[in-house]
Amino acid sequence: MAADGRLQLRLFLLLCLCGSGSVLGLKAVGGPVDPPDPPVLRAADPPPREAPAAAAAGASQPRRASGWKLSEEEACREDLSRLCPKHTWTNNLAVLECLQDRREESELAPDCNHLLWNYKLNLTTDSKFESVATEVCKSTIAELKECNEEERGRGYLVSCLVDHRGNISEHQCNQYITKMTGIVFSDFRLICGFMDKCREDINSLHCGSINVGHKDVHSQGEVISCLEKALVREAEQQDGAHPIKEECQRAILRVAELSSDDFHLDRHLYFSCRDDRERFCQNTQAGEGKVYKCLFNHKFEEAMSEKCRDALTTRQKLISQDYRVSYSLAKACKLDLRKQRCSLDTNLPRAREARLSYLLLCLEAAVHRGRTVSGECQGEMVDYRKMLMEDFSLSPEIVLHCRTEIEAHCSGLHRKGRTLHCLMRIGRSDRSATVEGVCQNALQSLIQSADPGADYRIDRALNEACESVIQTACKHIRTGDPMILSCLMEHLYTEKMVEDCEHRLLELQYFISRDWKLDPILYKKCQGDAARLCHTHGWNETSELMPPGAVFSCLYRHAYRTEEQGRRLSRDCKVEVQRILHQRALDVKLEPDLQKKCMTDLGKWCSEKTDTGQELECLQDHLEDLVSACRDVVGNLTELESEDIQIDALLIRACEPIIQAHCHDVADNQIDTGDLMECLVQNKHQKEMNEKCSVGVTHFQLIQMKDFRFSYKFKMSCKEDVLHLCPNIKKKVDVVICLSTTVRNDTLQDAREQRVSLKCRKQLRVEELEMSEDIRLDPDLYEPCRSDISRLCPNVNYGNAQMIECLKEHKKQLSLRCHQRIFRLQEGEMNDPELDYQLMRVCKQMIKRFCTEADARNVLQCLKQNKNSELMDPKCKQMITKRQITQNTDYRLNPVLRKACRADIPKFCQPILNKAGEDSELEGQVIGCLKLKYADQRLSPDCEDQIRVILQESALDYRLDPQLQMHCSDEISMLCVEEAAAQEQTGQVEECLKVNLLKIKQDACKKEVLNMLKESKADIFVDPVLHTACALDLKHHCAAITPGRGRQMSCLLEALQDKRIRLQPECKKRLQDRIDMWSYAAKVAPAEGFSDLALQVMTSPSKNYILLMITMSVCVLFLVGLLCGRITKRVRELKDR
Repeated sequence: MAADGRLQLRLFLLLCLCGSGSVLGLKAVGGPVDPPDPPVLRAADPPPREAPAAAAAGASQPRRASGWKLSEEEACREDLSRLCPKHTWTNNLAVLECLQDRREESELAPDCNHLLWNYKLNLTTDSKFESVATEVCKSTIAELKECNEEERGRGYLVSCLVDHRGNISEHQCNQYITKMTGIVFSDFRLICGFMDKCREDINSLHCGSINVGHKDVHSQGEVISCLEKALVREAEQQDGAHPIKEECQRAILRVAELSSDDFHLDRHLYFSCRDDRERFCQNTQAGEGKVYKCLFNHKFEEAMSEKCRDALTTRQKLISQDYRVSYSLAKACKLDLRKQRCSLDTNLPRAREARLSYLLLCLEAAVHRGRTVSGECQGEMVDYRKMLMEDFSLSPEIVLHCRTEIEAHCSGLHRKGRTLHCLMRIGRSDRSATVEGVCQNALQSLIQSADPGADYRIDRALNEACESVIQTACKHIRTGDPMILSCLMEHLYTEKMVEDCEHRLLELQYFISRDWKLDPILYKKCQGDAARLCHTHGWNETSELMPPGAVFSCLYRHAYRTEEQGRRLSRDCKVEVQRILHQRALDVKLEPDLQKKCMTDLGKWCSEKTDTGQELECLQDHLEDLVSACRDVVGNLTELESEDIQIDALLIRACEPIIQAHCHDVADNQIDTGDLMECLVQNKHQKEMNEKCSVGVTHFQLIQMKDFRFSYKFKMSCKEDVLHLCPNIKKKVDVVICLSTTVRNDTLQDAREQRVSLKCRKQLRVEELEMSEDIRLDPDLYEPCRSDISRLCPNVNYGNAQMIECLKEHKKQLSLRCHQRIFRLQEGEMNDPELDYQLMRVCKQMIKRFCTEADARNVLQCLKQNKNSELMDPKCKQMITKRQITQNTDYRLNPVLRKACRADIPKFCQPILNKAGEDSELEGQVIGCLKLKYADQRLSPDCEDQIRVILQESALDYRLDPQLQMHCSDEISMLCVEEAAAQEQTGQVEECLKVNLLKIKQDACKKEVLNMLKESKADIFVDPVLHTACALDLKHHCAAITPGRGRQMSCLLEALQDKRIRLQPECKKRLQDRIDMWSYAAKVAPAEGFSDLALQVMTSPSKNYILLMITMSVCVLFLVGLLCGRITKRVRELKDR
């Protein structure tokens, strides 16, 4: 301790004796005295040594009643009686304190000033100084072992007492040490060496002129204050700042350091803040810098005087230049600084190691690395970090580099950190107001020094703005915990967030996001991974070569690597990286790389997209239009979102109900594989789905179409197949078409081995199903149909395949290109009903009930077979009917018929095919052609079976016969209104047309009805009304007759002619009606061939007569032929003779 005492504090910490020799009495001074020295500063002349030596001793010992007294001096008697209480007159030190601490408006007589000056000077140079201390502090010295062992006579004893002032309990001793220190600091000329080092600067700055006139020559704290302000101006490089010599700079900071214990020692601040101290810190005990700290805490109170606030600011600026100016900080962190090797050069108080920012960075780095820093030191660090965040002017770099921005945008916002947040706000702006790079760097450096990410309370503006949010949304987290900021980010843009807190939070997070170290939890969990994978430095070390956000970009690239791709992050670090990604996705400005590279594109494409989350969506929408660097960044971020959609926090919040109801298992356990988005897509139309979630999910689906890499599961399942089979294809829709075409070709050609892997084929099916849900997910269909959508389906939703269904219903009104695309879509859906989103959705339960064992490609066929079941859902039945109507418009839309009639169609219907274009629909003409051939009984068995089914279905529902509906629409609307309006179609419309055949005027419609009659002759099942009426008769009289080829119809007609058979009245009536119709049809439409003629004969009432006449005609022809043959033979014989 002796060595430290000698080095650090030698008689009031380098306050040396400015005079020499023994102390003389002051009696001579009581006579006429010379006026004070003029303000032109020079070394103080030693006073005359005429006062007795006992004067100093007597003045130094308050317990002595005898000896020389200041109160007895004539020069000060009037001032003493006017300013000091009478009970203090017997104590020289009390009198001295009273006179030098008087209020400014109370002036002392010049003679008294001079007397006090000589007295203080003689007191500090008294050889008995130490002996007085030994007597006054006798018991204290005995208690302090270190001070008791000090060598006497060299001033070390007092140095030790000052050093241990906090441990002095004896009142007299404590008072003595305090008063003696105050005496020296009352006049800068009493501080040894100060005059020699700063004389030139005082003269140059005219600081000495402060004391002219009304100021006391011994109360010259204003001189030091003037020098301190000049030092601050130089540090801030203000205009007209005077450069101060290095040795004077050291002396100024040394004086400030020595006065850091007791605010009385900073005379300027003491006089400036005397009233404020009484107002705010009345109960704060002087010493150990406590009053300073108390005043600092109340600096921005409304009641604080501007004079005191300015003095406090100057003091704080000195602390920012040299932390040792703060007594409490230097004392609390002394051992920690040594332990963490933060004070490397104690000989240079203004060197880098002495700056407050360096101390904070060094100790914060130790804390972040998990090293032990005392709680007392950490508490002091928090106080000064708050100080830096509250007042921008304490950071010279901010004042210097951000002066223009402050004057232009942030004037009048000095208090409580508002200026800093104003600078942060314009710093994160990318439009009208921006900050220069040097100002941005200064702000970033300040944020790192203050480290508000470790404790939100350091940022007073944020703390006050977010107090209500923290109390409600984050009350479960311990106050001051770093997770508070994370909690606030998680509640950003929620109902619990308030606007002011939102702004302050984003302003701070903008700078935290640019240095991964400023998130203490991320740094703690990932510092090892960052050093291993990203080549980072220590917490308080920066690299100019590494751009903002580069380390975090490196971390998240490794976070989503697979084991095959190489080195990955540790589990804990990956969790934190995901947390940060989820939070930063709320605002593009929290992504440094994205904001930097996309600034131009944001202004060009997204200037009006300012709402939450809209900027990133806008960039994704214009992905193809972005510059290359921006496109890469947006693409990488979108690719990450596809793997972990929880990165899109706004979407996850919007989709919370649907996730809880349908996807909670996936969300909890498989967030990194794209399963959550797949689940959201699959449940996009559940009742829990809200509009925001639906829009968000659809938007992401649309973005995925731009690049197959944006679909994580598809990318991982098919990347090898894409590289092999579809190289150089980027758009997802093109990749899906390429792969699905390959699968189809391999299937049609019965390839021994599919070229597309099983894993890819399964995922390909998922992608195809998703594309069928929304027309926008299929650009090849959407683009040609844009105009048709706005014209025909303006109010129809895109989702749930509603828009596609609307276009199908208006197919005849579509433009040519759109019509062709819709036809191709329908052709694909009929070949693979699973791609028919509406059918699969509406009939989902019916498929489970009736078609669980059916092949996926035969689902529609299965549903058609069960269409009339009592258990069939009406909505599904209606959807099946729609698909049947579609199939009957063109044989190509009925894959089963197409396969069964592949030989019959070109054989009988080639002229129709020749007239039609490749992409034009045939409007049921080919199927109509096959129906006629069915009636002629000329089709192959397989084709005949399929046509029979079609005839039976269309006989029950006229809408399934496109030719009939097309040609007879007017007649149906006039003659069969009630029948057509029936909810359940049972062939009543067809029956109505048959009954009203005579009333039909249009030849085309009449022909279609006649064709129906003709078809019904071929098979009674084609005539449902007749079949229903004659069901019992068929069972009794024709049960053994095989259906088809008109056999059962002929059986019934024969039974009608047979007098022995009694048919059911309804059957008899219907049969007779049919005969009449056929007779009329025979007259109106003569037989087109032998088969028609034979059928007409067989169904004619004069059938027997006609057959008899035909037989007789044949016999006559035979006889004539026979006779002619004999005659010809005889003629030949006669010729041969």
